[in-house]
Amino acid sequence: MSATQPPDGRLAHSRVPMTGRDPEQHGRVSSPLELLYDLTFVVAVGTAASHLAEMVAEGRPGPAVTAFVLAMFAISVAWISFSWFASAFDTDDWLYRALTMLQMIGVVVFSLGLPALFDSVREGTHLELRAMVIGYVVMRVAMVLQWRRAARESREFHAVGSAQIRWTVIAQAGWLVIAFVALPLPFVFLAFALLGALELLLPVLSQGGAGTTPWHPHHVAERYSLFAIITLGEGVVGTVASSGDLLGGATGTHWTGNAVSVVVAGVGLTFGMWWVYFTTPFGDVLVYRRDCGYLFGYGHIPVFIGIAGAGAGLHVAGLHLEHHSEIGGIAVVLSLALPVGLFLLMVYLLHTLLLSQADRFHLLLISVTLAVLALAVLLAAVGVPVAVCLLVVMLAPFVTVVGYETVGHRHQRRMLEALAARPAGQARPGSSTG
Repeated sequence: MSATQPPDGRLAHSRVPMTGRDPEQHGRVSSPLELLYDLTFVVAVGTAASHLAEMVAEGRPGPAVTAFVLAMFAISVAWISFSWFASAFDTDDWLYRALTMLQMIGVVVFSLGLPALFDSVREGTHLELRAMVIGYVVMRVAMVLQWRRAARESREFHAVGSAQIRWTVIAQAGWLVIAFVALPLPFVFLAFALLGALELLLPVLSQGGAGTTPWHPHHVAERYSLFAIITLGEGVVGTVASSGDLLGGATGTHWTGNAVSVVVAGVGLTFGMWWVYFTTPFGDVLVYRRDCGYLFGYGHIPVFIGIAGAGAGLHVAGLHLEHHSEIGGIAVVLSLALPVGLFLLMVYLLHTLLLSQADRFHLLLISVTLAVLALAVLLAAVGVPVAVCLLVVMLAPFVTVVGYETVGHRHQRRMLEALAARPAGQARPGSSTG
C-alpha cells in the first residue's frame, strides 16, 4: 500500500507528512507520476542525441562530443536527484505532484536550450547556456522545495534536508553566474567542471555525518532500468532516422542491402544492449550493498551516455549511407563502436565493483567484446562497406549474452550467494544520491 493511502484504500486528497518511505516495503514499484516525469527526459535525451549525430556527420566530432557530454551530464544529474528523493520521500499528495510538475517544466525549458548549446559549441567562441541553466535551476529549485518540506516535516531528516538545500542553492547560484556573466571560454569550462563536481558531491556533503535517506533498493534499481530503456529508445529512433531515405522515401518499399543492414544492426544492437544491462540484478545487489548507493547512482552516468551515444551513432551511419555526411567510413564506425564500448565497459565495471569480486570469465568476455568492436573499425579501414561493419558492431553485446546464458549466470549466482553470506557488519549503511 502506498504511503499516501489511508487504510480503507482511498487516495489521500490532503497533504501527507513527508516522514520517509519504508526502505523494505514489499512490492515497491515506480509510480505513474514517476513514469510521466521520465517522459519529459525522452525529449531532452533525444534532442541531445540528434544534435550529436548531425555535428559528427558534419565532421565536428570534438565539439559534438563536448556538447553532448555536458548535456547528458546535466540531464542525468537532474534525473538522479529526483529519483532518489522520490524513493525515500514520495508522498504523492497534491503538493508533491505540483512540485514535480514544476520540475517537468524545467526539463522542457532545459531541452529547448540544447540546440543553442550545440550551435555555440559549433561556433567555438562561447557556451550558450542561458536557457539550459534556467531550466536546470527550475528543476533544482523544485527539489529545494521538496527538501524543505522533508526537513520541516521529519525531524530525523532535518539535518540532511537543510544541508541539501544549502549546497544546492550555492550550486545554482554558480550556474547562473557562468550562464549570464560574460566569462572567457576556458574559465567557463573550468567553472562547469567545478560546479559539476559540486553537484556530484551533494550527497556526501549533506549526508556524510547525518545518516542516509530511506531509499528502497529494488525501487531505485527499477527506476534506473526504466531510464536505461528510455535511453535505449534512442537506438530505435536512430534506426528509423537512418532508414528513412534508404527505404525509398515516401513509399518505403525500396529495400536495399544498406537499408536491411541498418534495420537489422539497429534493432539487434539495441536489443543486445538491453539484454546485457538486465543480466545484472541490481536490485538484489543493492539490498546487500546499500553502502554502494553512491557508486551505483552516479556510476550510471557514463552508462546513459554510452546508450544515448549509440543511438546517435546509428543516426550518423544512416546519414553516411544516404550521402548526407562529410566523414569517412572509419569515423562512422567509430561513432557507433565507441559509445557501445563505453556502455559495455561500464556495465562490467559496475558489476565487478558492486559485487566486490573480479571474474576471469568476465575478463575474457569483455576482451572478446572489445576485439569485435576493434574488428569492425579495422574492416572499415580496409574498405569493407559500412553496412557490413555495422553488423559486426551489432555482435559485440551478444558476446556477453551468449557467455552469460551458457556459463556466466552460474558465476553470477555464486557471487550473489557470497554477497548474501557476508556478515551484516560488512555491509555498512551508505549515502544515497538524493
